[in-house]
Amino acid sequence: MALKRIFFDLDGTLLPMDMDGFVNRYFQVLSAKMAEHGHDPKEFMDALLKGIGAMVKNTGESSNEERFWQVFLEIMGEDFLKDKQVLDDFYEKDFCKTRDFCGYEPLADQTIKRLKEMGYPLVLATNPIFPRVATMQRIRWAGLNVEDFDLVTVYENFNYSKPNPEYYRELLRRFDAKPEECLMVGNDMREDMVAQSVGMHVFLLPEYIINPENEDISKYPHGSFEDLLEYVKHIS
Repeated sequence: MALKRIFFDLDGTLLPMDMDGFVNRYFQVLSAKMAEHGHDPKEFMDALLKGIGAMVKNTGESSNEERFWQVFLEIMGEDFLKDKQVLDDFYEKDFCKTRDFCGYEPLADQTIKRLKEMGYPLVLATNPIFPRVATMQRIRWAGLNVEDFDLVTVYENFNYSKPNPEYYRELLRRFDAKPEECLMVGNDMREDMVAQSVGMHVFLLPEYIINPENEDISKYPHGSFEDLLEYVKHIS
């Protein structure tokens, strides 16, 4: 069956990233920001990590945003809501301090443009555990245009997270798409290649691979952006 839609991961796929460095800086800068407003960094980080964990385990009854705040406020208390604007301001003004751990790959934007020229609808299937404002910034860092994507998955608009296969089933339902007509492109063996389990085609971009279990990458189609374009032609 012909390929009709292509899904792309963002971090480490279209946006080169030192993931460990990025996450460490993100947590460092965010906890310091909240400490300035009287919040104990250890308690805040505990609440943040448990909120993230709740999104990863979300079973679809609520959005990831709703699930995060439910768990986060159980630890921080409802009084934290008076400082929610501080958190919003962090993503607007301070999140950029993590950019030192991100690079730029011109072939990413060139590949997106080429696929659009070839007529493929595209989706930015980044793990929806960040608010939209943070994801929009990372899109800009990658030199991409958000208008090139029919959907960007963020914590406000999605009810599942990677590596849950239900995340990919939710994507398919959003577009009334058959899995065999869709391709998922990513760098994470666990979070992105799991799309194959729901029947989607997959392609691994291994330059910034995340492979905690040291799986054999040869079991998946993989290679460079140029190889990806050839693979798309092959399966179309």
